[in-house]
Amino acid sequence: MHIRKDDQVEVIAGANRGSPAQRRIAKVLRVLPARNKIVVEGINRVYKHLKPSAKNQQGGRLSKEMPIDVSNAMLFCPSCGRGVRVGHRFTDAGGKQRYCKKCGGGLGDVGPAKASRRTPKPSPAT
Repeated sequence: MHIRKDDQVEVIAGANRGSPAQRRIAKVLRVLPARNKIVVEGINRVYKHLKPSAKNQQGGRLSKEMPIDVSNAMLFCPSCGRGVRVGHRFTDAGGKQRYCKKCGGGLGDVGPAKASRRTPKPSPAT
């Protein structure tokens, strides 16, 4: 999955997408890879009605975010200022990095550097 926890995403589909001038950009709170869904801050809010109990004497309504499909969100690129498609590439140090397909800017490392991924240095021609 190309979206991770604490990423900034732009919601591109659904009831909470907003207008093109008023795009909804928010932080990912949780990722559910088994269900291919993400929970985004302030998006897809619903009310859970709580019955009065010993713990909660009054009961009432609890507002919480529900998961949305990951295909309804795009990773936000700060340099482009909008949601973009994401690619993966290897750095010279051997780490894996996400990058913006539009501007080519890095969007953060994916994992630690591995020796097997390092680019070999060209040997001098003799």
